[in-house]
Amino acid sequence: MTETRKCKVLVVGAGPGGYVAAIRSAQLGLDTVIVEGDKAGGTCLIRGCIPSKAIIHAAERFESLQQHASEGGHMGLSVASDPEIDMAALVGWKDAIVERLNKGVEALLKGAGAELLKGWATFTGPKKCTVETSDGALEIEAENVIIATGSSHIDLPFMPCDEEFVLSSTGALDLQKLPKSAAIVGGGYIGLELGCALAKLGTDVTVVEGMDSILGIMDKEIRRPLEIWLKKHKVAVHTNALARGTEIKGKGASRKAHLTFEKDGEEQTIKVDKVLVTVGRSPNTKGWGLENMGVRMDTGGRFIRIDRQCRTNVPGVYAIGDVAGEPMLAHKASSQGEMVAEILAGHNRDFDKVAIPAIVFTEPEIVSVGLSPDEAKERGEEIITGKFPLAANGRALTLEAEKTAGFIRVTARESDHVILGIQAVGSHVAELHGEFVLALEMGALLEDIADTVHAHPTMTEAFHEGVLKTLGHAIHSA
Repeated sequence: MTETRKCKVLVVGAGPGGYVAAIRSAQLGLDTVIVEGDKAGGTCLIRGCIPSKAIIHAAERFESLQQHASEGGHMGLSVASDPEIDMAALVGWKDAIVERLNKGVEALLKGAGAELLKGWATFTGPKKCTVETSDGALEIEAENVIIATGSSHIDLPFMPCDEEFVLSSTGALDLQKLPKSAAIVGGGYIGLELGCALAKLGTDVTVVEGMDSILGIMDKEIRRPLEIWLKKHKVAVHTNALARGTEIKGKGASRKAHLTFEKDGEEQTIKVDKVLVTVGRSPNTKGWGLENMGVRMDTGGRFIRIDRQCRTNVPGVYAIGDVAGEPMLAHKASSQGEMVAEILAGHNRDFDKVAIPAIVFTEPEIVSVGLSPDEAKERGEEIITGKFPLAANGRALTLEAEKTAGFIRVTARESDHVILGIQAVGSHVAELHGEFVLALEMGALLEDIADTVHAHPTMTEAFHEGVLKTLGHAIHSA
């Protein structure tokens, strides 16, 4: 006979949305069970955000060492011999970070009083599921369910990932040997982040993108410094190019992936060691009994339909994170998870964000919060804008952050000076995003930022100057 566990809150999926929801629910005194089929932390921690940023950081270190090893060195510093890469050791270092964070999440869940079950949940009704664990099956009946099943890599049916020659982002993060050449199918943020890292490590990188530009989520002005960096580092970029398939040819160590793509009506083929497919992610809505829960999907049929409190059409059933719609970002999922837990505890909460930051960890880094100038105009706003170059910021010069032709751009409503959007591009700009988000959430005016003292020398001064530029009187820029 299957054992039955009853609880107040059942969370399905221990990613950045699910584990935050479970921790907060338990903190608030709610009997909470969280089920995870893999490792606590989800895609972001285990095979996404965290491991990719570790490899990106290692690539930056390697590129820096190469500069110091070049003739004459750099900054007055020199290295006696060329740096070398042990890819397996790099991946091992990355894995140690992931393992540490995974154990940390498990400890946080336990410390808060949430019960973590490792197994696969299959729903037979809206609030009833069976979990297959290593100790056998367990039936769970919950008063409230939070669906946080996340998303998965999209496979191309004509070019499935074998994780040997054709890689998903997961496979790319576990390379045991650095490829001499790689093609990236999909010029979005995932592919470009990994592409920049591989290029820094010395891989010959080619990007194949079906749209007319890479990183289409960002406007042309913001993309430009990245495009310059890619060209400088000899990354071949093919836009309006549609991948058609890959064949593996050759024998033994000489085996290569032959990627064919169509561009300008002609087929082209390139030979590479690895093909990385990064054409997007799909919400995990299949394989765990969603069809037995009675929840409605959105008009496109991809995501679970929710309201501003993440409620589905089924009372007591909530959905958060990637499975519940765009933007598919870890920090959005975490915020929703915390909110739903507090709603279940009787708090009055709404997911009503002025802006959710988007950050691309390429070289240079790109940050976007709120509206771009074009988006603001499309909404009928009369705007003023200001752009301040990092090359005019002292701290940026000491970090060599100005080398990427970066800048901070501020958009505000002309009539009342309310800040509508902030974008930044350049080395190290990701860490500036907190002030940008806070400005928009607080409804800050340009004058609020202009009258705030920013420490010197810091890169946040560039934001201050960007605001002054918008007002027409930047101090350190003509």
